[in-house]
This record gives sequence, C-alpha cells and structure tokens, in this order.
Amino acid sequence: MRWPLAPAACSLLLCSLWIGARWGSTSKAGSKEDGEKLRYPPSKIAIIGAGIGGTSAAFFLRQKFGRDVLIDIFERGEVGGRLATVNLEGLEYEAGGSVIHPLNLHMKNFVKDLGLSVRSRQASLTGIYNGEEFVFEESEWFIFNIIKLIWRYGFNFLRMYMWVEDLMDKFMRIYRYQSFEYSFSTVESLLHALGGNDFMHKLNCSINETMQKAGFSQKFINEIVIPAMRVNYGQSAKVNGFVGAVSLAGTDPGLWAVEGGNKLVCFGLLYSSKAQLILGTVTSIKEKSRPQRTGGILKLYEVSYQTAAGTLSNLYDIIIIATPLDHGMSNISFLGFNPPIVAFQKHFQQTVATFIYGHINASFFGCQEHSDFSLSEILTTGNSKLFLNSIGAVSPVKSINDHTLKPASTACIWKVFSPESLTEEQLEMLFTSYHAVIERKWLAYPQYNPPEKCPPIILHDRIYYINAIERAASAMEMSAIAAKNVALLSHHHWYDKLDRIDQEDLNEKLKSEL
Repeated sequence: MRWPLAPAACSLLLCSLWIGARWGSTSKAGSKEDGEKLRYPPSKIAIIGAGIGGTSAAFFLRQKFGRDVLIDIFERGEVGGRLATVNLEGLEYEAGGSVIHPLNLHMKNFVKDLGLSVRSRQASLTGIYNGEEFVFEESEWFIFNIIKLIWRYGFNFLRMYMWVEDLMDKFMRIYRYQSFEYSFSTVESLLHALGGNDFMHKLNCSINETMQKAGFSQKFINEIVIPAMRVNYGQSAKVNGFVGAVSLAGTDPGLWAVEGGNKLVCFGLLYSSKAQLILGTVTSIKEKSRPQRTGGILKLYEVSYQTAAGTLSNLYDIIIIATPLDHGMSNISFLGFNPPIVAFQKHFQQTVATFIYGHINASFFGCQEHSDFSLSEILTTGNSKLFLNSIGAVSPVKSINDHTLKPASTACIWKVFSPESLTEEQLEMLFTSYHAVIERKWLAYPQYNPPEKCPPIILHDRIYYINAIERAASAMEMSAIAAKNVALLSHHHWYDKLDRIDQEDLNEKLKSEL
C-alpha cells in the first residue's frame, strides 16, 4: 500500500477528505460529457514493463505531471528488460542491447543526468564471410581499407554514409519537436512529421528495394547491407527500409555503451522517477466507472496482477504499456473494452546470444594459419548453409585497467548470434577448445515484413502503447523517444492541449517561430 496509516482519527478524516476532493475534482473535469478541462493532475499512473521504454516513461511522466502523482511500474522479470548482462568467468558482458549511437540524445542525456559514465567500444577488425570465403577483411591501415572498398564496391560505401546521414538529419528533428512538447497519436504521423513521404516509403518497402531504387549495387547490398541486418536484427534485406537504415546507422565508428552495463540506465531512471516497482505479472486490465456525489462519473482502470503474495488489483487514471503485446509475447487480457483490445497478430524474431570462452577455429573460416587470423568480429552474408549470424570477441561491461581486447589467436570471450541454439557439433566446428558456455535466448525484435502496419499508440482513452514504435524500428533510443511521446501525449490529453498533437508542417512552423 502507498498510503500510511494516520496516527489519529482527525488526521485520517482530513486525509480522506483531501483524497475524495481530489478524485471528485478529477472526475468532474475529466467527464467528456461536460466538456470541461482537467485541472488537476492524475492521482495514479501504471506502467507495465520496466525496460528502457517503461523506465523512460516513468522519468518523463514525473517531469510532466509533477511530484504528487503516484507511479507504479509492473515488471514480471528483471528491471532492464532486453537490456541485460550475463556473468562469465567472473565478469559481466552485454547480452541484450549493446551499443548506442552518438546522436542518440535521450540516452546521452540519461547517462549525464544519472551520473553514469561512458564506455567506448574497443577497436576491432571486421570481416565479411559468405560461407566459403571472406569477401572483405578489414585492415589496420585506414587507407588500405578505403582502397579495397572502392575496388570492390565503387563509391557505394561513401554514398551509403551520405544516405544514412541524410536520414539521421531528418530523424534528429524529433528532439526539437519534443523539446517544444509536440506529440503524435500514431507512429505514422510521427514518422511523417520527421521525414515526410520518404520515411513512409521506407516503412512500406524493403531495405533491398529502397537501396536499389537509390542506386546501390546488388553486390553491395548482399555483402555489406545484409550482414548488418543479420547482426543487428537477425533478419535479411527483406526488412523495411526504415529499420534497415537504422541498422546501417549502427555501423558508425562512434558507437558507445554505458560503463557497468546499459541496464544501469533503467535502474537509474526508475530511482530518479521515484516510481514504485511492483514485481508481478499483469493478468488483466478492466475499465471501471464510479458515480460521484457531484453527479459526474469517474472512469478508472483496474489492473489485476499476480505476485508471490497472490492476486491483487489497483485502480489507475492512466495506463502506459511498455511491453510487446504481439502474438505470443503477452498474456494481458483486456476485459470489457468496446471495441476490444487484442494481441497483435505479429511474431517476434528469435535471436540466440551464446557466450563462449575459447580458442576460435580459424580453419572454419578458411584460414590455414591460426597466427594469421587477426579478425575479432565476423559478420555473415545470407548463405543458407551458415548456422550463425555473427561472431565477435567482446569486452566486459566494466572497464579493467589492464584489460585489452585479446587477439583472435588467444583464448577470449566470444559472442555468437544465431537463429537457433548452437549444437555441440557446431561449437566444436567453431572452436578448437572452449568451456564456460552461456546461452541467452531473446525474442528481441519484430519480424519485419513490409508494408508495415504499426499498432495504435492509443489503445483506449487513457491507455497508451509505447512498443507500437517497434514495428517501424526497434532500438534503445526508439523506445526512449516513444516513451517521451507517450508522456507528452497523455499529458496533453489530460489537460486538453490538442494543439500540441499531430501538428502538420512542424519543421516549417518551428523555423518561423524561431
């Protein structure tokens, strides 16, 4: 329970009158029939899911609604969600979301505001393997790499950099829109406000079609673009063009992570928001109505959940759902809603992350002399015979003074991404010797299959769905952006600030205001 027991009857009476007056005022103001604006903040908000989306939402909701609103976050697993670590040989390694783009401003601000520190990615040499040979191997010499890229792909690499940079320039508009407190009621309206018809076209065509239309060679797509899709999303060039471009942005050399693990951001946001964490599984949500003495109707949402103590329920003004509602991902029942709220008939892509301490078998990749094998990250093309998407040497989430990324010729920790669990036979093919194997299975991303139809952000009057944005692209920063959008959207709906929702030509409008 949130409310402490009053030490005296008079105190209890005053507290009850204050709460009753507050609920009554909210009801009268919130009634759609009387058309009045809500003048008081909500009393209680529920957030379902304590990953980066849910904890970001708690942080932004606290900023918007103030210190008096009570925020509960329900989590059936661990805080952090798909940001998680595994322990191997006494050290922690990123098992979920691993890297952050230098232009991800929400994540950068979180790290700064929470007093966390940045851990830069260590240098590595990358190779692209097609199942028979390396089609490209990175060298320690930058000029030599440029010559090899131009020789094999022409100027496709430079054009890709410019193409992604143009997309990022448009995408960065979201931070200015949100700083001026504009929000969007659908994923499509948000993307259209950022990139117009270009972003909508990317959402509804594959990355293969999108890049072919932009003039990129099929050879470049097969050998560079597809490996990026496989390592980042475990999928092919059939993913939509928008998520494909997001994946290619992940090739930026300035990628970074949080010292101690990216999940620390979630813990920090949870603490900073002063939200209460409830460890339990939400089983159902139901709309409840209560008559008021003033004659109005108070509409609330009843959240039922299962904990170690049994089945419990609480009432809330606003519900924020920050966990996937897609097929097979959620068991939440929405009771009595008209029209009904049901799970979305989309599937998530399984990705298996396997951590192995061992000596890599260079001959598996066609290298005769193990001492000549200097690659520390290997991406793969779409060869159907390959059982892995990528393999790379990894560093602990916490920097160690004497720790450096060991060369491939020595034993180190490797992380293998694959669509299925690795068999003992496959491990013996990949490594000459190994031990301390840890596997982590993820339903990490939606299965992208354009044209995409994004789920609604607004599921009911005051029920909002952060993960709707995942159908466009799934990433840490996308979740943080969606969380702030939902915080702004719920605030504007509560106070009837409709002029801050789904405004057209925002870019030009803000230019004229400035």
